[in-house]
Parts: sequence; C-alpha cells; structure tokens
Amino acid sequence: MKQKDKNIPLLDCPVDYLFGDASGKIMNEYGRFPCKIKCGVFALLVRGTAQATINITKYTFHENDALVLDPGSFMLIHECSQDALVYYLLFSSDFLDRNAHNQYAVATSLRSPIVRMQPNHAEVCKDFYALMLKAADSQPSMLSTPLMVHVFNMLCTRYEDFLQLSETLSPQPIDRKVQIYQDYCQLVLKHYHEWHRIADYADALHCSVQHICSTIKAASGRTAGDIITDAILTDAKAQLKITSVPLKEIAMNLGFENVPLFNRFFKTHLGVTPTVYRNS
Repeated sequence: MKQKDKNIPLLDCPVDYLFGDASGKIMNEYGRFPCKIKCGVFALLVRGTAQATINITKYTFHENDALVLDPGSFMLIHECSQDALVYYLLFSSDFLDRNAHNQYAVATSLRSPIVRMQPNHAEVCKDFYALMLKAADSQPSMLSTPLMVHVFNMLCTRYEDFLQLSETLSPQPIDRKVQIYQDYCQLVLKHYHEWHRIADYADALHCSVQHICSTIKAASGRTAGDIITDAILTDAKAQLKITSVPLKEIAMNLGFENVPLFNRFFKTHLGVTPTVYRNS
C-alpha cells in the first residue's frame, strides 16, 4: 500500500506494509514528543537534513542517509529542513511476527541505525523506492504480502552489506571506553524498566560502579545515571502522549512500585507531574 505525505502512523503500521514519502514540513509535525514505534522502519533521506533522537542518542541526518529501526525503538524528530524529502517503508508488527527472521534484529539492534550511503548506492535505493511507490499505486496493486516478504529479506541483507561497506571505507577503531559506553546503552535500552540502579548495569558488564561512571562520562560527556533517566523519561513521555494507558500501569511498567514514586521522579526531572504533562 502507498501513503503520501500525511497521516504517517505514529505507533504501528495499520496494514502489513506501507510505502510513503514525506516532506520536511510534515516530518516536523511529528517532533512534539517521542513515540515508541511497534513497526519496522526502512527510510531514506532523499534530500535536505534532519535531526532526531533515536532511542537515547541524537543523530544528524544528511542526504543519502538510510535509517533502519526495529520495533520498540524510540524516535523523536527535532527538526527537518523545509526542503527535506523522506522515502519510507513500514512493516507492521504483525507482519514481522509472521515473517521476520533473525537477521533483522541482528542488523538493527547491535549497530548504528544510520547508514551513510555512497552516492551511487543511494541512487539505486532512490530508484527502488520510486519503483515500489509506483507499483503500490498501480490498479490493481502489483504488490502483495508474499512478495513483500522477499522485499523485506532483501532490504535486511542490503542494509547489512551497505553498513559493512561504509565501515570498510571509513574504518574507525572502537576505543575501549566507547565500547563500554555502547554496551552500557544497549543494556539500558533492554533493562531500564526493571533496573534503575547503575550497580545493576555494572554487575552485568563485570565492572565496578566507579569505573562505569568514569568511563561513560569520558566517552559521552553524560553521566551513567542520566542515560538511565533519559530512557525512562522517553518511554514515560511516549506513553503519556501517544497512549491512554492508565498512570498506575505506566508506573508499574517502568519499574516503579507505586504512582507517588513515579510522580516524584517525573516531576523532579521535568518540573511537572505526569498528569499535567499528559493534559498539556
């Protein structure tokens, strides 16, 4: 199916798959608060620039940058240039449950969600998206769910190939501190709803709390505690703004024993209670 420039699904794709293109103006309308997506996302910035936070890291996107997000990712669009144009392909959570293979999770969760594509490769991808948009718009549609399973598998493989190529062309040895920081962030994204103490992550990484704190600070300029807090707050804000889940359920889902503790945590960091934030 095809969708153009408006009503981009915030949480999940309402059908098995959805092609679309969106302008910078439309994308900027989605930057008011973070959302936790349930679908799989493949996208290509055809022109312009954009800034967005993916999970707990802020990225700047340029022309020819490809983006791949797996379900459960947080996304907050900060700003897109007015001339920006994005091609995107969404796969619903139901489609992924029925058809996804392990390479998708491996490709998207262990590395950067951005691939800096070479211009010649980007041109091929642009042609691919344009062709698929045209196929989706044909009457009757030339696309089908069985066909899109093959497209999905192809995209996963191509993403991995392009990523490996970009790393080969621009080798960047990973410093040990950066490696620990990346491992720490991965653990936070996996366990923030149950582990609120730095000590839990230090134990999992077989490091002391002091070593974790000093290493995270040196590698990122942020504190280890701030990263945990950011993950919790991002999820909380997404649930408060995008869903109607009761406050008590949100608090429990995020690892708080009761609503007053959650209220205190939220207000300490944002200056307002969760209820005020939801209604604002």
